[in-house]
Amino acid sequence: MIAGYNTISMGTGRSEFNPKKGSRSLESYIKEAGQAVLEIIGGADKVDEGVIGNFMAARFNNQGNLPAFFSLIDEGFKYKPSISVEGACASGGLALISAIKSVLAETADVVLAVGVEVQNTKKAVYGADILAGAGWNQSRKKGHAYFFPGVFSDRAGAYYKKYGKDRTRIAMSQWYVNAIENARLCHTAQESENKKSNLFDTAHKMPLNPKKFVDHLTVLDCSKVSDGASAIAVVSEDGLKKIGFKPEEAIEVLGFAQMASDITQDPTDITVLDTTKNVVKKALNMADISVSQLGTIELHDCFSIAGIMAIEAIGLAEPGKGIDFVIDGKTKRDGEMPINTTGGLIGWGHPTGATGVHQAVTLWEQLTGKAGDAQIKINADRPYALSINMGGDDKTLVSIVYKKG
Repeated sequence: MIAGYNTISMGTGRSEFNPKKGSRSLESYIKEAGQAVLEIIGGADKVDEGVIGNFMAARFNNQGNLPAFFSLIDEGFKYKPSISVEGACASGGLALISAIKSVLAETADVVLAVGVEVQNTKKAVYGADILAGAGWNQSRKKGHAYFFPGVFSDRAGAYYKKYGKDRTRIAMSQWYVNAIENARLCHTAQESENKKSNLFDTAHKMPLNPKKFVDHLTVLDCSKVSDGASAIAVVSEDGLKKIGFKPEEAIEVLGFAQMASDITQDPTDITVLDTTKNVVKKALNMADISVSQLGTIELHDCFSIAGIMAIEAIGLAEPGKGIDFVIDGKTKRDGEMPINTTGGLIGWGHPTGATGVHQAVTLWEQLTGKAGDAQIKINADRPYALSINMGGDDKTLVSIVYKKG
């Protein structure tokens, strides 16, 4: 993968965001991200295929048939094969997997992968109902008005009961602190302008308010409503030569996995992300590395409790010990395992269909030294990186292992 680009993650928190003026168009985000990658790699004539990940444009934007927007990016896409893929919040990851498989199948040497979502077209409570489509529709009528906050609130409540509420709330507050501090270093992040002092106290002292929100989460435990797009080129070795770049300017995909579990079934244990656990294991096995060899991770923290549970699913900490891993500073940018170095979903933002591609762009930047103020040190003995993109309540998962080319 090479030539990644992120638009601004737009929404509340950005000074230029004005809900009264409405959102930028879906097509403008697709065009910006796609053209930025083409400018780097030398134009649309170098690209063989296009794939776009998106979750709910049909409802947020009244727009379907997204593959036909590739010719809007550049006329050179006219008559070239393009597809769209959907797997809820893992749609961006599925775009990457589709591109990887095209390269491996030798149907393409260069694939443009784009992820996009424009969600601020709806008020939050109505948007929450649309996003509930990532869960089983038949369970919607018995779910919370804020469906997915309700789902992960239930997970958090079970975790509190099993491992202790006070210490878990401390870890969740620290997760918010890390997200904002990292987002401040990335100019495209939704929370880049968040200048609040005493971030930990702000998060930890915010009371749970079941009457206005959900039982076990506050709004600071949640990713925000976001608009944005991300794009990256997925290439073969011949494709890399075709666009005129050296291997060290790209990141190599060493392993990947994509899994789905039954959307109609509740988890066996809601304190465990089982599908995440299995998808990461398969990706690491394909790459033939262990979790201890990873230098950085981009994981799917749609909610702070999801981030903590993901740490345990990855194998960085035993069940119930993910909270200690966070409290002890091990996930910070200078910690033992830097996680979500540009803020993750809570800090950078969560334009759902773009999230998986954004993760890959972030890791391309980190592994090639292009992350600017957000750059972390990548140690020579731990040159690998991992992304985890989750759709729904641990139902559709994509995990990829990368290394500097």
